Parts: sequence; structure tokens; C-alpha cells
Amino acid sequence: MAQSVLEKIIEGKIIAIVRGIPSTKILGLASALERGGVSCIEVTFDQTSEEKARDTLASIRAIREALGDRMCVGAGTVMTVEQVRQAAEAGAEYMISPNVDEAVIGETKRLGKVSIPGAMTPTEAAFAHKCGADIVKLFPAGLLGAAYIKAVKAPLKHIPVTAVGNVTVENCAEFIRAGAVGVGVGGSLVSATLVDEGKFDEITATARAYVAALRG
Repeated sequence: MAQSVLEKIIEGKIIAIVRGIPSTKILGLASALERGGVSCIEVTFDQTSEEKARDTLASIRAIREALGDRMCVGAGTVMTVEQVRQAAEAGAEYMISPNVDEAVIGETKRLGKVSIPGAMTPTEAAFAHKCGADIVKLFPAGLLGAAYIKAVKAPLKHIPVTAVGNVTVENCAEFIRAGAVGVGVGGSLVSATLVDEGKFDEITATARAYVAALRG
């Protein structure tokens, strides 16, 4: 199963990063993204309270139940082994973290899920891969630039990477050309304001623009 999910992530080239969207509005957002051609969505853990963390799990569960045959759903900002277990139980198919935590990666793999930890340096990326990461999230990609991705990939061609952070419609294809297998996109695609206003058609249009840019 993990291999199938990994293939879908790489084929799709884009993961939509959801932050701060309540579970009551998550299906409208997920459906809008799916209509725009985005097939992978990451719902991030809000670490500020247990209540918000529970809402993350509710969102993952809702997407998996309603759109599981059309979208791959993962958990983001996964910081602990317990969060790996909770997210997996809710239906998350992959775990994305802002850091490299050997225990988090190990538990993710033990549960048969795809592991995508975050790193910035070649040392961190190589260690993440050694721990079992399937893909390494290079962050913050927009600040580092596509040239940095290309430089990191030169000695680490065997490690799949995604570019995350300040990835726009205009620059997303540059990261693919530099060697990334995909990108992660947050606020410029998943606008909390548009969700609040119910302007899901605009989110769909932006999703289509990203997909078109990535597929050339």
C-alpha cells in the first residue's frame, strides 16, 4: 500500500498543505482541490492545543471517508510517535514533518505509511533517508531557490525530494527541473480567506494553474 501511495504522490507532483481550516469546511476545500486536479492533500497538526489536534484528525477522517478513492490524504507537522499513530488510525496515508526525527520515521514505516520528513541541509537529508524516509521535504525551498535544490541533488541523486515553502505558480516548475519529484503548496493555493468566503471555484482555478505549470 505504501508503495502505491508513494507512486501517487510522485505522479501527482503537488501536495496541497492545509493549515487552520476547521473540519467543518474541509470537504468543500478538498473537493475544490480535487476538481482542480490536485490528488494529494496534507492536513497539518496544530500543536497549540489538544482540541485543534483532534480537529486535524477529524479532517483527515472526513477526507478519507468521502474522497479516499480519489485523493491521498496525509498528516502534516507530525512531531511525535503518538501523532503518527493517531493520524494513521484516522486514515492518513503519509506523514510529513518539519524536522528529521528517527522515532517518528521509524513508527511511520512500522505502520506501513509513507514518510516525508523535513530537512534543509545535505547532512539532514542523508540522515533522513538512512532512517527510512521515502521522500525528503526540502524547506524552505522558496528562500533557498531551485539552484540549491539542484546542488543538493547532485551528490544525493538517490534521495527523492520535494520542494516546500514559498512555492508559487510561477516558480513551481523550476523545482521539478532542478530535480524535485514534487512540491508542497500552502497558503497560495489553500487560502483560508477563500474558504471562509466559500469561494471554492477560485481555489479550483488556482489548483488547475499549478497542475498545468507542473505538467508543462
